[in-house]
Amino acid sequence: MSAIVAQGRTLQPIDLEGIQSLILQNPTWSRWKLSRVIAEKWGWFNAAGELKDMSCRELLKRLDDKGLIRLPARRSLPGSRMSRQRLPIEHPTDPITCSLRELGELSLRLIRPKDPDEPLALHLLEQYHYLGYSYTIGENLRYMARDERGRVIAVAVWGSAALKVKPRDVWIGWDEQTRLSRLPHVVNNTRYLILPWVRVPHLASHLLGRMTRRVSADWHARYGHPVHLAETFVDQERHQGTCYRAANWLALGLTTGRTRRDQQRTVSVPKKIVLVLPLIAPTAMRTALGCPA
Repeated sequence: MSAIVAQGRTLQPIDLEGIQSLILQNPTWSRWKLSRVIAEKWGWFNAAGELKDMSCRELLKRLDDKGLIRLPARRSLPGSRMSRQRLPIEHPTDPITCSLRELGELSLRLIRPKDPDEPLALHLLEQYHYLGYSYTIGENLRYMARDERGRVIAVAVWGSAALKVKPRDVWIGWDEQTRLSRLPHVVNNTRYLILPWVRVPHLASHLLGRMTRRVSADWHARYGHPVHLAETFVDQERHQGTCYRAANWLALGLTTGRTRRDQQRTVSVPKKIVLVLPLIAPTAMRTALGCPA
């Protein structure tokens, strides 16, 4: 059996044997316990020194799904933030129809875990984004925008980059090894929601520009390393990425219409437009991503 790549880590057959041996030697351990022990054993921390046990737990699940290891049975259905049904939160839905200037000074703030605004932000994404929202594995940031009167007008989530995207990887000039080592320096705008009762021309591109000007510094402050390239994927059957294009993002092509877990090529999903934006000068970005110009 050859090496495999999961969650950005390359695993040799001996690594899989070690995982299975640990499971057999500790039959009372939960999946949560296993993921923490394995992450600590591998020294799997982010740049801010936080244990990446959630990423490890996702890696173990994927190995189990592929039949490469056998995890202990779940002791209960997940009851964490990943699966719980959120209670509705009352919020105003009065139409906001005006010019961008008439909104007054806009606030754009990070919504950290346990922030007073976190339940509202998650509820709005779950209720009004066409993809819904449950959780984000790995490194991520969430933003909420309000107008001068304190009315919420937008919510966004930025997360880890997609593992493989041919148009992006070709455009950057990545080979396989470089992609795996530099992927943490790419950030993915996974959710962007202008609330449906807000009708303000140019608002979406304006807020997008504000977020991209600060996301690298915010990422560095939270996770200990910067990001140099932003990416997003727009369902072409629903949207054309107009606000991204207006904010100078580059359209690179389309995804293949497959998911990262579709190992047998049997799952078909809508093809999406791949858009990217360098967060530093393009030449410096390619150097930072391991591809000197």
